[in-house]
Amino acid sequence: MATPEFISALRDTAGHQLLWLPGVTAIVFDDEGRVLIGRRSDNRAWSVVGGIPEPGEQPAACAVREVYEETAVRCVPERVVLVQALEPVSYPNGDVCQYMDITFRCRAVGGEARVNDDESLEVGWFPLDALPDLNEFSLTRIKHALADTPTWFEPTA
Repeated sequence: MATPEFISALRDTAGHQLLWLPGVTAIVFDDEGRVLIGRRSDNRAWSVVGGIPEPGEQPAACAVREVYEETAVRCVPERVVLVQALEPVSYPNGDVCQYMDITFRCRAVGGEARVNDDESLEVGWFPLDALPDLNEFSLTRIKHALADTPTWFEPTA
């Protein structure tokens, strides 16, 4: 996964210390109720689409951009389904990041699913009863996107 330029610039002065960053996830459904999934090139795992907003970019606009960049699918965000601070992630180069994820339920409105950049090895539409092997992060977000409930967040103590 390519590191955005603004993060590389921050790393020039911050070193490997923890960076607190926004993250956006898009759960995209087509008219048949299938969900858009990609197999990542960095770890070869199947995952939902996501990324980091550029400075000043609205989270919903980031979701639309990331989906198109990675899959060539055009989508429209319908609602926020989840907001969650994730656990810190340590990368092989020593960088540490922690993300505040905002997950959107999106509807596909055009394009044909295909690998559209170097971040994915495969992309495709999957029926909910035939999903590839997904981690808990992706499964939780799909579950919340399917629910007709208010936006989910960690309850306060």
